[in-house]
Amino acid sequence: MNENSNIFINKKILIYGLGKSGISSFKFLKKRNQVFLFDDNNKIKLNSYTKKNLISLSLIKKIKFDLIVISPGINNKKCKLNKFLKKNSKIIYTDLDIFYSFYKNLCITITGTNGKSTTCQLLHQVLKQQKYDARLAGNIGYPILSIKKIKEDTIFVIEASSYQLEYSKLFKSKYAAILNISPDHLERHGTINNYILAKFKLIKNQNKNSIVLINKFDKYIQNRIKKIKYKSKIIEVDTKLKKKFINMFHNEYFLSASNIENLSFVIELAKKFNVKKSNLIKAVKKFKGLNYRQQIIFKNKKISIINDSKSTSYSSSIEMLKRKNNIYWLIGGIPKIGDKFNLSKNYCRKVQGYIFGVNQKKFSIDLKKKIKIKKFFNLSKALNELFKDVKKDNSSNKTILFSPAAASFDNFKNFEDRGKYFSKLIKKNIHARKIF
Repeated sequence: MNENSNIFINKKILIYGLGKSGISSFKFLKKRNQVFLFDDNNKIKLNSYTKKNLISLSLIKKIKFDLIVISPGINNKKCKLNKFLKKNSKIIYTDLDIFYSFYKNLCITITGTNGKSTTCQLLHQVLKQQKYDARLAGNIGYPILSIKKIKEDTIFVIEASSYQLEYSKLFKSKYAAILNISPDHLERHGTINNYILAKFKLIKNQNKNSIVLINKFDKYIQNRIKKIKYKSKIIEVDTKLKKKFINMFHNEYFLSASNIENLSFVIELAKKFNVKKSNLIKAVKKFKGLNYRQQIIFKNKKISIINDSKSTSYSSSIEMLKRKNNIYWLIGGIPKIGDKFNLSKNYCRKVQGYIFGVNQKKFSIDLKKKIKIKKFFNLSKALNELFKDVKKDNSSNKTILFSPAAASFDNFKNFEDRGKYFSKLIKKNIHARKIF
C-alpha cells in the first residue's frame, strides 16, 4: 500500500452517493480522514454507524471539503448537488482514483458498450486457471475498494463504465481494452462524442509502457484512434475468429458473434500473460456465461428460450435477431436516447415482435415496416400471447428471445430483477401449459 504523498489521507472528504461503491469508499477512507456522507435519497437504508456520518444539504454548503468522492450513478447535471459539483469540479474523484492512490497492482481494465462483464468474467477464469491471483472488480458488481487480502502480485480485472471513467482523474491501467462502441447512455453524456471521450479517457491516462487493445472493425473506435496520437502501445484485435479455432473450445456459448468478439480479446490478453494453451482451452470450455446475458434457460429439439435481460439497447439485441430460425422477440422498458434499430429488413422476415410496457409508441416507430409487432400492457400479457403463437407454429427451429433493448427501471430495480422475473414466468408457464 502506497501512502507517500497520498491525497486521500488526513482530509475532509464528502462521499456523494451511497450505493455499493460509495459505502466501500467510506469504509476504506474513514480511519484516515474526516468523512461526510450524502445521498439524494433521504430514505436510503444505512446501519447506525454509517448514519452518524450523514450530512444535510444545508451543511454541505457551509463546509470546505478537500475532496469529493462521487459514485458513478450520480448524474452531475441532474442531482441535488449539481451546482455544488460544478463549482467544485476540480476536487471530484472516484473509488478507482482512491484505489490507484494506495495500490500499484497490475490492472487489466475492460470497457466498451457491450460485453464488458462477460469478457471480464472469462478473462478472470483464464487467469485463475493459470494460477494467477486474479480479482474481479468494478462495474461488474464488486467495488474495487471492497477487495480484501491484496498481495503485491494480485492482478485486477476491472470492468469500467463510461460513468466511472468520466469522473476519474488519477486512475491508470497498465492493460486496457475497448471492446466496441455504439450510441449508449446519451441521456447522461449528451452526445455520442462525449460518450466516446469518456471511454477513451482510459487510453488517454496511459503511459508509453502501457498496452491497449481495440476492436479492429469498430467504426467509432477506429475513427477516434486516428484523430489523436496516444502514448500507449495499440493492438488491433481481429474479432472474426475462424470456425476451426472456435470449435477447439467445444462451447456453444461462443457461437454468437458478440461472444466470439469477447473471446478474441481474452485470447489476446492471455498471450500477454503467457497463459498456456491448455489452460486457455480448459477455462473457455468450462465457461457457462453470466446470468441474463444471452442465457439459454430452456432448450429442446423444437425451441430455445433465451434470457438476455442485460440487453439495454438495440445494438445488444441485433446480433441475436440475425439468427436464421423463427424468433419471437420480447421488447420493452425505457428506450435509450439516440438508439436506432440498424438491422436490414432481410434479417427481420422471421421475427415477430412483442412490445410490452408504457413506451410502446417509441418501439413501434423504430420497428415500423421491418418487424411485425403486437403491443401489450406488461410482460406477462405479452408472454401469454406469444405462447399462443408459438403453439400454432409447427416448425422445429424456434427461439423465444427476451432481449428488451431498453433500460429496466420502468418496472424493475435493475436488469437482474427483470431477468429473474422473466425466468420465473417461463418456469411457471412451462409447468402449467406443457406447450414445449
